[in-house]
Amino acid sequence: MGRIRVLDCTLRDGGYCNQWRFGKKNIHKVIGGLVEAGIDIIECGFLTNRIEYDQDVTKYTRLEEISAVLPEDRAGRIFVCMVNYGEYCLEDIPEHDGSSVDGFRIAFHKKDMLPALELCRGLKEKGYLVFIQAMVSLNYSDEEFLDLIRRVNAFQPYAFYIVDSFGEMKRNDLVRMFYLVEHNLHSGIAIGYHSHNNMQLAYSNAQALLDIRMGRDMIIDSSVYGMGRGAGNLNTELFVEYLNETEGTAYQLKPLLGIMDEVLAGFYQEEPWGYSLPNYLSAAHHAHPNYSGYLSEKHTLTVADMDEIFRMMDPGKKNGFDREYIRKLYTDYQSGARRKDTAGGPAGPSVPGDSAMAGLREHLRGKTVLLIAPGKSSADEREAVVRCAARWDVVTVSVNFDYPYCETDYIFVSNLRRFRALEPGTHKRCIVTSNIAASNETASDVSVVVPYSPLLNRVECVKDNAGLMAVKLLAGLGVERILLAGLDGYSHDMEMNYAESGFTYRARNEALDAMNEGMQKVLEEYAGLVRIGFLTGQRHIRLGDPGEADRR
Repeated sequence: MGRIRVLDCTLRDGGYCNQWRFGKKNIHKVIGGLVEAGIDIIECGFLTNRIEYDQDVTKYTRLEEISAVLPEDRAGRIFVCMVNYGEYCLEDIPEHDGSSVDGFRIAFHKKDMLPALELCRGLKEKGYLVFIQAMVSLNYSDEEFLDLIRRVNAFQPYAFYIVDSFGEMKRNDLVRMFYLVEHNLHSGIAIGYHSHNNMQLAYSNAQALLDIRMGRDMIIDSSVYGMGRGAGNLNTELFVEYLNETEGTAYQLKPLLGIMDEVLAGFYQEEPWGYSLPNYLSAAHHAHPNYSGYLSEKHTLTVADMDEIFRMMDPGKKNGFDREYIRKLYTDYQSGARRKDTAGGPAGPSVPGDSAMAGLREHLRGKTVLLIAPGKSSADEREAVVRCAARWDVVTVSVNFDYPYCETDYIFVSNLRRFRALEPGTHKRCIVTSNIAASNETASDVSVVVPYSPLLNRVECVKDNAGLMAVKLLAGLGVERILLAGLDGYSHDMEMNYAESGFTYRARNEALDAMNEGMQKVLEEYAGLVRIGFLTGQRHIRLGDPGEADRR
Protein backbone atom coordinates (compact mmCIF):
# COMPACT_ATOMS: atom_id res chain seq x y z
CA MET A 1 0.00 0.00 0.00
CA GLY A 2 1.39 3.39 -0.96
CA ARG A 3 2.01 6.21 1.50
CA ILE A 4 -0.54 8.91 2.21
CA ARG A 5 1.08 12.29 2.75
CA VAL A 6 -0.46 15.61 3.71
CA LEU A 7 0.41 18.88 1.98
CA ASP A 8 -0.66 21.94 3.96
CA CYS A 9 -1.45 25.01 1.85
CA THR A 10 -2.54 27.43 4.61
CA LEU A 11 0.04 30.09 3.73
CA ARG A 12 -0.85 29.92 0.04
CA ASP A 13 -4.53 29.07 -0.40
CA GLY A 14 -5.41 30.59 2.96
CA GLY A 15 -3.97 33.87 1.73
CA TYR A 16 -7.07 34.50 -0.36
CA CYS A 17 -8.79 35.33 2.94
CA ASN A 18 -6.33 37.99 4.11
CA GLN A 19 -4.54 39.10 0.94
CA TRP A 20 -1.66 36.83 2.08
CA ARG A 21 -0.84 39.35 4.82
CA PHE A 22 -0.16 36.89 7.64
CA GLY A 23 2.61 38.99 9.17
CA LYS A 24 6.27 37.99 9.49
CA LYS A 25 5.96 36.50 12.98
CA ASN A 26 2.85 34.57 12.08
CA ILE A 27 4.46 33.13 8.94
CA HIS A 28 7.22 31.67 11.09
CA LYS A 29 4.68 30.53 13.67
CA VAL A 30 2.58 28.70 11.07
CA ILE A 31 5.58 26.99 9.48
CA GLY A 32 7.00 26.05 12.88
CA GLY A 33 3.67 24.61 13.98
CA LEU A 34 3.29 22.57 10.79
CA VAL A 35 6.79 21.16 11.19
CA GLU A 36 6.07 20.27 14.82
CA ALA A 37 2.78 18.64 13.83
CA GLY A 38 4.62 16.37 11.40
CA ILE A 39 2.96 17.67 8.23
CA ASP A 40 4.80 16.07 5.33
CA ILE A 41 4.80 18.86 2.74
CA ILE A 42 4.48 22.56 3.57
CA GLU A 43 3.53 25.16 0.98
CA CYS A 44 4.99 28.56 1.81
CA GLY A 45 3.03 30.74 -0.61
CA PHE A 46 3.31 32.01 -4.19
CA LEU A 47 6.37 32.87 -6.25
CA THR A 48 5.40 35.67 -8.63
CA ASN A 49 6.89 38.58 -10.52
CA ARG A 50 3.71 40.66 -10.28
CA ILE A 51 4.27 42.23 -6.86
CA GLU A 52 6.79 44.10 -4.79
CA TYR A 53 8.08 41.95 -1.95
CA ASP A 54 6.69 42.54 1.55
CA GLN A 55 8.05 40.42 4.40
CA ASP A 56 4.58 40.26 5.98
CA VAL A 57 3.03 38.71 2.87
CA THR A 58 3.35 35.13 1.62
CA LYS A 59 3.96 36.16 -1.97
CA TYR A 60 7.61 36.16 -2.92
CA THR A 61 9.63 37.53 -5.82
CA ARG A 62 12.86 35.57 -5.29
CA LEU A 63 13.78 32.23 -3.75
CA GLU A 64 16.02 34.00 -1.22
CA GLU A 65 12.92 35.59 0.28
CA ILE A 66 11.38 32.16 0.83
CA SER A 67 14.63 30.88 2.34
CA ALA A 68 14.28 33.54 5.04
CA VAL A 69 11.07 31.94 6.39
CA LEU A 70 12.27 28.33 6.33
CA PRO A 71 13.42 26.74 9.60
CA GLU A 72 17.07 25.80 10.10
CA ASP A 73 16.02 22.26 10.98
CA ARG A 74 13.62 21.09 8.32
CA ALA A 75 13.01 17.82 10.18
CA GLY A 76 12.68 15.91 6.92
CA ARG A 77 9.76 18.03 5.68
CA ILE A 78 9.39 19.04 2.04
CA PHE A 79 8.91 22.77 1.38
CA VAL A 80 7.27 24.00 -1.80
CA CYS A 81 5.73 27.11 -3.32
CA MET A 82 3.22 27.61 -6.11
CA VAL A 83 3.71 29.39 -9.41
CA ASN A 84 0.71 30.34 -11.50
CA TYR A 85 1.80 29.74 -15.06
CA GLY A 86 2.76 33.03 -16.69
CA GLU A 87 3.80 34.75 -13.46
CA TYR A 88 7.46 33.68 -13.33
CA CYS A 89 10.19 32.83 -15.83
CA LEU A 90 12.19 29.63 -15.74
CA GLU A 91 15.37 31.64 -16.42
CA ASP A 92 14.91 33.53 -13.13
CA ILE A 93 14.92 30.35 -11.03
CA PRO A 94 18.41 29.11 -10.06
CA GLU A 95 19.51 25.49 -10.00
CA HIS A 96 18.34 23.65 -6.90
CA ASP A 97 21.02 23.74 -4.18
CA GLY A 98 18.97 22.89 -1.10
CA SER A 99 19.01 26.43 0.31
CA SER A 100 15.42 27.27 -0.51
CA VAL A 101 12.31 25.35 -1.53
CA ASP A 102 12.50 21.72 -2.53
CA GLY A 103 9.85 21.95 -5.20
CA PHE A 104 7.30 23.89 -7.20
CA ARG A 105 3.61 23.44 -7.76
CA ILE A 106 2.73 24.71 -11.23
CA ALA A 107 -0.91 25.72 -11.63
CA PHE A 108 -2.24 26.20 -15.15
CA HIS A 109 -5.46 26.32 -17.14
CA LYS A 110 -6.15 23.90 -19.97
CA LYS A 111 -5.40 26.54 -22.63
CA ASP A 112 -1.86 26.90 -21.24
CA MET A 113 -1.14 23.19 -20.89
CA LEU A 114 1.70 22.83 -23.42
CA PRO A 115 3.89 25.80 -22.37
CA ALA A 116 3.17 25.08 -18.69
CA LEU A 117 4.46 21.53 -19.09
CA GLU A 118 7.64 22.91 -20.66
CA LEU A 119 8.10 25.04 -17.53
CA CYS A 120 7.57 21.94 -15.41
CA ARG A 121 10.11 19.98 -17.44
CA GLY A 122 12.65 22.77 -17.07
CA LEU A 123 12.19 22.94 -13.30
CA LYS A 124 12.75 19.21 -12.98
CA GLU A 125 15.93 19.52 -15.00
CA LYS A 126 17.09 22.15 -12.51
CA GLY A 127 16.70 19.62 -9.71
CA TYR A 128 13.34 20.58 -8.19
CA LEU A 129 10.42 18.38 -7.26
CA VAL A 130 7.59 19.30 -9.60
CA PHE A 131 3.87 19.06 -8.83
CA ILE A 132 1.50 19.26 -11.82
CA GLN A 133 -1.65 21.23 -10.93
CA ALA A 134 -4.12 21.06 -13.84
CA MET A 135 -6.70 23.51 -12.56
CA VAL A 136 -10.40 22.69 -12.89
CA SER A 137 -9.62 19.10 -13.82
CA LEU A 138 -13.27 18.44 -14.62
CA ASN A 139 -12.91 20.77 -17.60
CA TYR A 140 -10.88 18.12 -19.40
CA SER A 141 -12.60 15.41 -21.38
CA ASP A 142 -11.31 11.91 -20.69
CA GLU A 143 -9.26 11.99 -23.89
CA GLU A 144 -7.83 15.40 -23.05
CA PHE A 145 -6.88 14.23 -19.56
CA LEU A 146 -5.26 11.09 -21.00
CA ASP A 147 -3.29 13.28 -23.39
CA LEU A 148 -2.12 15.39 -20.45
CA ILE A 149 -1.12 12.25 -18.53
CA ARG A 150 0.86 10.90 -21.52
CA ARG A 151 2.77 14.18 -21.77
CA VAL A 152 3.46 14.15 -18.02
CA ASN A 153 4.71 10.56 -18.18
CA ALA A 154 7.31 11.67 -20.72
CA PHE A 155 9.32 13.56 -18.07
CA GLN A 156 7.97 12.03 -14.82
CA PRO A 157 7.48 14.86 -12.33
CA TYR A 158 7.10 14.24 -8.61
CA ALA A 159 3.30 14.42 -8.47
CA PHE A 160 0.27 14.79 -10.71
CA TYR A 161 -2.88 16.33 -9.23
CA ILE A 162 -6.60 16.01 -9.60
CA VAL A 163 -7.69 19.60 -8.86
CA ASP A 164 -11.24 20.44 -7.78
CA SER A 165 -10.81 24.20 -8.21
CA PHE A 166 -14.48 25.03 -7.84
CA GLY A 167 -15.36 22.54 -5.09
CA GLU A 168 -17.87 20.85 -7.38
CA MET A 169 -16.67 17.25 -7.53
CA LYS A 170 -19.04 14.56 -6.32
CA ARG A 171 -17.68 11.20 -5.22
CA ASN A 172 -18.46 9.61 -8.60
CA ASP A 173 -16.54 12.36 -10.41
CA LEU A 174 -13.52 11.92 -8.18
CA VAL A 175 -13.50 8.12 -8.34
CA ARG A 176 -13.79 8.16 -12.14
CA MET A 177 -10.90 10.61 -12.48
CA PHE A 178 -8.80 8.73 -9.94
CA TYR A 179 -9.05 5.45 -11.83
CA LEU A 180 -8.31 7.26 -15.09
CA VAL A 181 -5.11 8.61 -13.55
CA GLU A 182 -4.22 5.45 -11.61
CA HIS A 183 -4.35 3.20 -14.66
CA ASN A 184 -2.44 5.55 -16.97
CA LEU A 185 0.03 7.57 -14.88
CA HIS A 186 3.60 6.27 -14.58
CA SER A 187 3.89 4.21 -11.40
CA GLY A 188 6.68 6.39 -10.00
CA ILE A 189 4.54 9.56 -9.96
CA ALA A 190 2.43 10.33 -6.89
CA ILE A 191 -1.25 11.23 -7.32
CA GLY A 192 -2.34 14.40 -5.57
CA TYR A 193 -5.79 15.73 -4.74
CA HIS A 194 -6.58 19.40 -4.14
CA SER A 195 -10.11 20.22 -3.06
CA HIS A 196 -12.33 23.11 -2.13
CA ASN A 197 -15.31 22.86 0.17
CA ASN A 198 -18.05 24.68 -1.72
CA MET A 199 -20.34 21.66 -1.48
CA GLN A 200 -18.99 20.41 1.85
CA LEU A 201 -17.45 17.36 0.15
CA ALA A 202 -13.72 17.91 0.70
CA TYR A 203 -13.52 15.70 3.81
CA SER A 204 -15.68 12.87 2.48
CA ASN A 205 -13.90 12.89 -0.88
CA ALA A 206 -10.51 12.64 0.82
CA GLN A 207 -11.78 9.63 2.77
CA ALA A 208 -13.07 8.09 -0.47
CA LEU A 209 -9.58 8.29 -1.96
CA LEU A 210 -8.19 6.44 1.03
CA ASP A 211 -10.73 3.69 0.47
CA ILE A 212 -9.89 3.14 -3.19
CA ARG A 213 -6.13 3.80 -3.28
CA MET A 214 -3.82 1.15 -4.58
CA GLY A 215 -0.06 0.78 -4.33
CA ARG A 216 0.86 4.31 -5.31
CA ASP A 217 1.88 7.23 -3.09
CA MET A 218 -0.83 9.87 -2.67
CA ILE A 219 -0.74 13.47 -1.53
CA ILE A 220 -3.83 15.15 -0.06
CA ASP A 221 -3.91 18.95 0.23
CA SER A 222 -5.45 20.67 3.23
CA SER A 223 -5.24 23.88 5.24
CA VAL A 224 -5.43 24.54 8.95
CA TYR A 225 -8.96 25.61 9.99
CA GLY A 226 -9.92 25.00 6.35
CA MET A 227 -8.64 28.49 5.58
CA GLY A 228 -9.08 29.25 1.91
CA ARG A 229 -10.97 31.18 -0.70
CA GLY A 230 -14.75 31.09 -0.43
CA ALA A 231 -15.81 27.93 1.33
CA GLY A 232 -12.21 27.05 2.08
CA ASN A 233 -10.36 23.75 1.87
CA LEU A 234 -10.15 20.38 3.54
CA ASN A 235 -9.26 20.98 7.20
CA THR A 236 -5.75 19.82 8.07
CA GLU A 237 -6.65 19.19 11.70
CA LEU A 238 -9.66 17.03 10.79
CA PHE A 239 -7.87 15.01 8.15
CA VAL A 240 -4.73 14.23 10.13
CA GLU A 241 -6.85 13.16 13.10
CA TYR A 242 -8.69 10.79 10.74
CA LEU A 243 -5.36 9.47 9.43
CA ASN A 244 -4.13 8.88 12.97
CA GLU A 245 -7.23 6.82 13.73
CA THR A 246 -7.45 4.86 10.49
CA GLU A 247 -3.89 4.68 9.17
CA GLY A 248 -1.86 4.61 12.36
CA THR A 249 -0.03 7.84 11.58
CA ALA A 250 1.39 10.03 14.34
CA TYR A 251 0.56 13.60 13.39
CA GLN A 252 0.45 15.97 16.36
CA LEU A 253 -2.78 17.92 16.74
CA LYS A 254 -1.71 20.33 19.48
CA PRO A 255 0.53 22.50 17.23
CA LEU A 256 -2.31 22.77 14.71
CA LEU A 257 -4.71 23.90 17.40
CA GLY A 258 -2.14 26.48 18.42
CA ILE A 259 -2.02 27.84 14.86
CA MET A 260 -5.81 28.06 14.82
CA ASP A 261 -6.00 29.83 18.16
CA GLU A 262 -3.00 32.13 17.99
CA VAL A 263 -2.92 33.04 14.29
CA LEU A 264 -5.98 32.12 12.24
CA ALA A 265 -8.84 32.88 14.64
CA GLY A 266 -8.21 36.61 14.26
CA PHE A 267 -8.27 36.43 10.47
CA TYR A 268 -11.48 34.42 10.62
CA GLN A 269 -13.14 37.13 12.70
CA GLU A 270 -12.15 39.77 10.15
CA GLU A 271 -12.99 37.81 7.00
CA PRO A 272 -14.83 34.53 7.67
CA TRP A 273 -14.52 31.64 5.25
CA GLY A 274 -16.59 28.48 5.01
CA TYR A 275 -19.77 27.16 3.50
CA SER A 276 -22.24 29.71 2.16
CA LEU A 277 -25.07 29.79 -0.32
CA PRO A 278 -23.15 31.97 -2.81
CA ASN A 279 -20.22 29.54 -2.78
CA TYR A 280 -22.60 26.65 -3.23
CA LEU A 281 -24.09 28.41 -6.25
CA SER A 282 -20.70 28.92 -7.89
CA ALA A 283 -19.97 25.20 -7.54
CA ALA A 284 -23.44 24.16 -8.70
CA HIS A 285 -22.98 26.27 -11.83
CA HIS A 286 -19.38 25.08 -12.40
CA ALA A 287 -18.14 28.65 -12.14
CA HIS A 288 -15.13 30.38 -10.63
CA PRO A 289 -15.82 31.18 -6.93
CA ASN A 290 -14.77 34.81 -7.37
CA TYR A 291 -18.01 35.35 -9.28
CA SER A 292 -20.07 34.45 -6.23
CA GLY A 293 -17.78 36.63 -4.12
CA TYR A 294 -18.34 39.61 -6.39
CA LEU A 295 -22.11 39.18 -6.40
CA SER A 296 -22.47 38.56 -2.67
CA GLU A 297 -20.35 41.62 -1.83
CA LYS A 298 -22.92 43.79 -3.59
CA HIS A 299 -25.39 43.08 -0.75
CA THR A 300 -28.22 43.86 -3.14
CA LEU A 301 -29.09 40.41 -4.49
CA THR A 302 -31.06 37.51 -3.13
CA VAL A 303 -29.65 34.02 -3.64
CA ALA A 304 -32.33 33.50 -6.29
CA ASP A 305 -31.03 36.61 -8.09
CA MET A 306 -27.49 35.23 -8.02
CA ASP A 307 -28.75 31.93 -9.39
CA GLU A 308 -30.39 33.81 -12.27
CA ILE A 309 -27.15 35.65 -13.05
CA PHE A 310 -25.18 32.41 -13.07
CA ARG A 311 -27.72 30.99 -15.50
CA MET A 312 -27.19 34.00 -17.77
CA MET A 313 -23.43 33.40 -17.95
CA ASP A 314 -21.68 32.30 -21.10
CA PRO A 315 -20.25 28.80 -20.34
CA GLY A 316 -16.95 29.89 -21.84
CA LYS A 317 -16.64 32.64 -19.22
CA LYS A 318 -17.15 30.46 -16.16
CA ASN A 319 -13.67 28.94 -15.76
CA GLY A 320 -11.68 32.13 -15.24
CA PHE A 321 -12.78 35.17 -13.29
CA ASP A 322 -13.49 38.15 -15.54
CA ARG A 323 -14.36 41.19 -13.45
CA GLU A 324 -15.49 43.32 -16.37
CA TYR A 325 -17.76 40.54 -17.60
CA ILE A 326 -19.51 39.94 -14.26
CA ARG A 327 -19.75 43.70 -13.67
CA LYS A 328 -21.62 44.14 -16.94
CA LEU A 329 -23.77 41.07 -16.32
CA TYR A 330 -24.72 42.36 -12.88
CA THR A 331 -25.58 45.82 -14.22
CA ASP A 332 -27.59 44.34 -17.09
CA TYR A 333 -29.48 42.14 -14.66
CA GLN A 334 -30.22 45.02 -12.32
CA SER A 335 -31.35 47.07 -15.30
CA GLY A 336 -33.99 44.50 -16.11
CA ALA A 337 -32.23 42.20 -18.58
CA ARG A 338 -33.65 39.11 -16.87
CA ARG A 339 -33.81 35.71 -18.49
CA LYS A 340 -37.04 34.92 -20.19
CA ASP A 341 -39.23 32.54 -18.26
CA THR A 342 -39.88 28.96 -19.32
CA ALA A 343 -42.92 30.01 -21.31
CA GLY A 344 -40.74 32.30 -23.39
CA GLY A 345 -42.36 35.52 -22.20
CA PRO A 346 -40.74 38.56 -20.61
CA ALA A 347 -39.39 38.05 -17.10
CA GLY A 348 -40.99 41.10 -15.49
CA PRO A 349 -43.04 44.25 -16.00
CA SER A 350 -41.54 47.13 -17.84
CA VAL A 351 -40.95 50.59 -16.43
CA PRO A 352 -44.20 52.61 -16.52
CA GLY A 353 -44.69 55.55 -18.81
CA ASP A 354 -43.86 59.17 -18.10
CA SER A 355 -47.01 60.14 -16.20
CA ALA A 356 -45.90 58.89 -12.79
CA MET A 357 -42.44 60.39 -13.26
CA ALA A 358 -43.97 63.68 -14.37
CA GLY A 359 -46.06 63.79 -11.22
CA LEU A 360 -43.01 63.09 -9.07
CA ARG A 361 -41.06 65.80 -10.86
CA GLU A 362 -43.86 68.29 -10.34
CA HIS A 363 -44.01 67.51 -6.62
CA LEU A 364 -40.26 67.84 -6.08
CA ARG A 365 -39.20 70.62 -8.42
CA GLY A 366 -37.73 73.55 -6.53
CA LYS A 367 -38.21 71.89 -3.13
CA THR A 368 -35.83 71.11 -0.29
CA VAL A 369 -35.58 67.32 0.14
CA LEU A 370 -34.49 65.69 3.37
CA LEU A 371 -32.85 62.41 2.28
CA ILE A 372 -32.65 59.95 5.19
CA ALA A 373 -30.21 57.07 4.70
CA PRO A 374 -30.01 54.19 7.22
CA GLY A 375 -26.68 55.22 8.74
CA LYS A 376 -26.42 55.32 12.51
CA SER A 377 -26.63 59.12 12.73
CA SER A 378 -30.23 58.95 11.50
CA ALA A 379 -31.09 57.34 14.83
CA ASP A 380 -28.53 59.09 17.05
CA GLU A 381 -29.69 62.53 15.84
CA ARG A 382 -33.35 61.67 15.29
CA GLU A 383 -34.61 64.79 17.09
CA ALA A 384 -32.97 67.03 14.49
CA VAL A 385 -34.18 64.78 11.69
CA VAL A 386 -37.80 64.75 12.91
CA ARG A 387 -37.76 68.51 13.50
CA CYS A 388 -36.51 69.14 9.96
CA ALA A 389 -38.99 66.63 8.49
CA ALA A 390 -41.87 68.53 10.12
CA ARG A 391 -41.12 71.72 8.20
CA TRP A 392 -43.84 72.56 5.67
CA ASP A 393 -41.31 73.31 2.92
CA VAL A 394 -39.40 70.01 3.19
CA VAL A 395 -40.15 66.77 1.30
CA THR A 396 -38.80 63.67 3.02
CA VAL A 397 -37.33 60.61 1.30
CA SER A 398 -35.87 57.64 3.16
CA VAL A 399 -33.46 55.23 1.44
CA ASN A 400 -34.05 51.48 1.42
CA PHE A 401 -35.96 51.53 4.72
CA ASP A 402 -39.06 52.93 6.38
CA TYR A 403 -37.69 55.54 8.78
CA PRO A 404 -39.15 54.60 12.19
CA TYR A 405 -39.24 58.05 13.81
CA CYS A 406 -41.54 59.77 11.32
CA GLU A 407 -43.40 58.82 8.19
CA THR A 408 -41.51 60.02 5.13
CA ASP A 409 -43.24 61.21 1.98
CA TYR A 410 -41.35 58.68 -0.12
CA ILE A 411 -39.13 55.63 0.29
CA PHE A 412 -36.47 55.26 -2.40
CA VAL A 413 -35.63 51.56 -2.91
CA SER A 414 -32.97 50.10 -5.20
CA ASN A 415 -32.29 46.90 -3.23
CA LEU A 416 -34.64 43.95 -3.67
CA ARG A 417 -33.79 42.60 -0.23
CA ARG A 418 -34.80 45.90 1.35
CA PHE A 419 -37.99 46.09 -0.68
CA ARG A 420 -39.03 42.67 0.55
CA ALA A 421 -38.42 43.77 4.14
CA LEU A 422 -40.87 46.66 3.84
CA GLU A 423 -44.44 46.31 5.03
CA PRO A 424 -46.85 46.08 2.07
CA GLY A 425 -48.66 49.14 3.34
CA THR A 426 -45.58 51.28 2.59
CA HIS A 427 -45.41 50.36 -1.10
CA LYS A 428 -47.63 53.26 -2.15
CA ARG A 429 -44.88 55.62 -0.94
CA CYS A 430 -42.08 53.77 -2.73
CA ILE A 431 -39.96 55.09 -5.57
CA VAL A 432 -38.36 51.88 -6.85
CA THR A 433 -35.67 51.34 -9.44
CA SER A 434 -36.43 49.17 -12.45
CA ASN A 435 -34.56 46.15 -11.08
CA ILE A 436 -37.24 45.92 -8.37
CA ALA A 437 -40.04 46.17 -10.93
CA ALA A 438 -38.46 43.49 -13.11
CA SER A 439 -38.34 41.01 -10.21
CA ASN A 440 -42.07 40.23 -10.41
CA GLU A 441 -42.44 41.54 -6.89
CA THR A 442 -45.47 43.61 -5.87
CA ALA A 443 -44.06 46.62 -7.69
CA SER A 444 -47.34 47.39 -9.41
CA ASP A 445 -48.66 49.33 -6.40
CA VAL A 446 -45.61 51.55 -5.88
CA SER A 447 -45.63 55.30 -6.39
CA VAL A 448 -43.25 55.31 -9.33
CA VAL A 449 -40.62 53.16 -11.05
CA VAL A 450 -37.44 54.87 -12.23
CA PRO A 451 -34.81 53.47 -14.61
CA TYR A 452 -31.91 51.79 -12.80
CA SER A 453 -28.90 52.25 -15.09
CA PRO A 454 -28.98 56.06 -15.46
CA LEU A 455 -28.67 56.42 -11.69
CA LEU A 456 -25.34 54.58 -11.49
CA ASN A 457 -22.11 56.53 -11.06
CA ARG A 458 -18.58 56.00 -12.35
CA VAL A 459 -16.86 54.93 -9.12
CA GLU A 460 -16.96 51.13 -9.12
CA CYS A 461 -16.95 50.42 -5.37
CA VAL A 462 -20.04 52.64 -4.86
CA LYS A 463 -21.45 52.44 -8.37
CA ASP A 464 -24.89 51.36 -7.14
CA ASN A 465 -24.83 52.87 -3.66
CA ALA A 466 -28.50 53.55 -2.93
CA GLY A 467 -27.95 56.92 -1.26
CA LEU A 468 -25.92 58.19 -4.19
CA MET A 469 -28.49 56.86 -6.64
CA ALA A 470 -31.20 58.78 -4.76
CA VAL A 471 -29.14 61.98 -4.82
CA LYS A 472 -28.63 61.66 -8.58
CA LEU A 473 -32.35 61.05 -9.11
CA LEU A 474 -33.33 64.08 -7.03
CA ALA A 475 -30.83 66.31 -8.79
CA GLY A 476 -32.29 65.21 -12.12
CA LEU A 477 -35.81 65.98 -10.94
CA GLY A 478 -34.89 69.60 -10.30
CA VAL A 479 -34.98 69.84 -6.50
CA GLU A 480 -33.59 73.04 -5.00
CA ARG A 481 -31.58 71.50 -2.17
CA ILE A 482 -30.82 68.11 -0.60
CA LEU A 483 -30.19 67.74 3.12
CA LEU A 484 -28.49 64.46 4.02
CA ALA A 485 -29.19 62.50 7.20
CA GLY A 486 -27.69 59.12 7.94
CA LEU A 487 -25.44 59.08 4.88
CA ASP A 488 -22.49 58.47 7.16
CA GLY A 489 -20.10 56.31 5.18
CA TYR A 490 -18.55 53.32 6.89
CA SER A 491 -16.73 52.73 10.16
CA HIS A 492 -14.33 49.81 10.59
CA ASP A 493 -16.56 48.86 13.52
CA MET A 494 -19.44 47.15 11.75
CA GLU A 495 -21.83 47.75 14.63
CA MET A 496 -21.46 51.51 14.25
CA ASN A 497 -22.61 51.73 10.64
CA TYR A 498 -26.38 51.33 10.64
CA ALA A 499 -29.37 52.48 12.62
CA GLU A 500 -30.90 49.02 12.21
CA SER A 501 -28.84 45.92 12.97
CA GLY A 502 -30.36 44.01 10.07
CA PHE A 503 -28.45 46.20 7.63
CA THR A 504 -25.02 45.32 9.05
CA TYR A 505 -22.62 43.32 6.92
CA ARG A 506 -18.92 42.53 7.06
CA ALA A 507 -16.34 43.95 4.71
CA ARG A 508 -12.57 44.41 4.72
CA ASN A 509 -11.32 47.70 6.13
CA GLU A 510 -9.66 48.51 2.81
CA ALA A 511 -13.01 48.09 1.06
CA LEU A 512 -14.76 50.32 3.60
CA ASP A 513 -12.13 53.03 3.18
CA ALA A 514 -12.47 52.82 -0.60
CA MET A 515 -16.24 53.20 -0.32
CA ASN A 516 -15.89 56.26 1.91
CA GLU A 517 -13.50 57.83 -0.57
CA GLY A 518 -15.78 56.93 -3.46
CA MET A 519 -18.90 58.32 -1.77
CA GLN A 520 -17.17 61.61 -1.02
CA LYS A 521 -15.88 61.88 -4.59
CA VAL A 522 -19.33 61.28 -6.08
CA LEU A 523 -21.06 63.66 -3.67
CA GLU A 524 -18.58 66.39 -4.55
CA GLU A 525 -19.41 65.81 -8.21
CA TYR A 526 -23.16 65.91 -7.56
CA ALA A 527 -22.75 69.08 -5.50
CA GLY A 528 -22.10 70.76 -8.84
CA LEU A 529 -25.63 69.81 -9.92
CA VAL A 530 -27.62 70.62 -6.79
CA ARG A 531 -27.07 72.21 -3.38
CA ILE A 532 -26.14 69.45 -0.92
CA GLY A 533 -25.62 69.74 2.81
CA PHE A 534 -25.49 67.42 5.82
CA LEU A 535 -28.20 67.70 8.44
CA THR A 536 -26.65 65.07 10.70
CA GLY A 537 -23.00 65.22 11.69
CA GLN A 538 -20.50 64.26 9.05
CA ARG A 539 -18.81 61.03 10.13
CA HIS A 540 -16.75 59.15 7.55
CA ILE A 541 -17.40 61.31 4.50
CA ARG A 542 -17.32 65.10 4.40
CA LEU A 543 -18.75 67.74 2.12
CA GLY A 544 -17.93 71.21 3.41
CA ASP A 545 -19.94 72.93 6.14
CA PRO A 546 -23.73 72.57 5.96
CA GLY A 547 -24.24 75.82 7.84
CA GLU A 548 -26.69 76.68 10.55
CA ALA A 549 -29.60 76.97 8.15
CA ASP A 550 -29.47 73.26 7.45
CA ARG A 551 -29.73 72.41 11.15
CA ARG A 552 -32.78 74.52 12.02
